[in-house]
Amino acid sequence: MQKRRRFKQQVTLRERLSAWSRQVLQQAAQLPPGPERDALVKKARQADVASHLDDWAHSAGLQPPR
Repeated sequence: MQKRRRFKQQVTLRERLSAWSRQVLQQAAQLPPGPERDALVKKARQADVASHLDDWAHSAGLQPPR
């Protein structure tokens, strides 16, 4: 059985999502209004939500379900 190659991320998930979101928004700003631009903006919003969910999941106040 092959061993899985693993490596430790140098940048946190939140930072990676934030950088990717900024990059996608810059790309969207260069496009004319339309479905392609809307799709890029939607992806950037989803990355932002994922970043907030990651923050919430790692927060100290998170309680297990009862």
